[in-house]
Amino acid sequence: MRILLAEDEQTISDHVRNHLEHDGYRVTVCQDGREAWETGGTEDFDAIVLDLGLPSLDGLTLLRLWRSEGVHTPVLVLTARGSWMERVDGFDSGADDYLPKPFRIEELKARLRALLRRTRPASVETFRVAGNRLLIRPDVREVVLDGETLSLTPSEYRAILCLAEAGSRPVNSWEIAERALDRNDDKAKNAAEVLINRLRRKLGDGILVNRRGYGYLLSGD
Repeated sequence: MRILLAEDEQTISDHVRNHLEHDGYRVTVCQDGREAWETGGTEDFDAIVLDLGLPSLDGLTLLRLWRSEGVHTPVLVLTARGSWMERVDGFDSGADDYLPKPFRIEELKARLRALLRRTRPASVETFRVAGNRLLIRPDVREVVLDGETLSLTPSEYRAILCLAEAGSRPVNSWEIAERALDRNDDKAKNAAEVLINRLRRKLGDGILVNRRGYGYLLSGD
């Protein structure tokens, strides 16, 4: 997935870009408002992370221009401005979500994932894994392994669907916790790993793979 990051503070843009690219996103960085306007208006992105304090063209003006030109890409606004009126202005200008600075990178990633889920059409695709041994059918919420329907808890089903939707991109424990358990507290990572271990036992060997340092994925072998 392609993300446009419009942020003029080098430290912040590097930090956000590195984390998003580690999670498998393709990130284009613009540090100037006019550059971001041209890039966001002429290239296709799945989401935009937009700082309001850009040089040459401020974020609110940029956002209004995009919307007036028919750019409907979902936008997560970053800002050091804290008043509720400024947030209202952002939403009225076309923002889809708002994150005040300073922020934790885990919250930014969670908000970005939620934004992408809300704006993507619901998938009815059947996911096929391990030479068709494993079938995941979102339309009927069914998981079939070697012809037998698996008995999964709701959180196990959400976890395996999260992995299937990610394809070849490893999914880390924090993302699984947020997607499958709706948790982002200090113990969320451990809870996600317990969930993954339960799911791995039900799937058997070789299907749910751990890419150390990156996360988990469903093997296509």
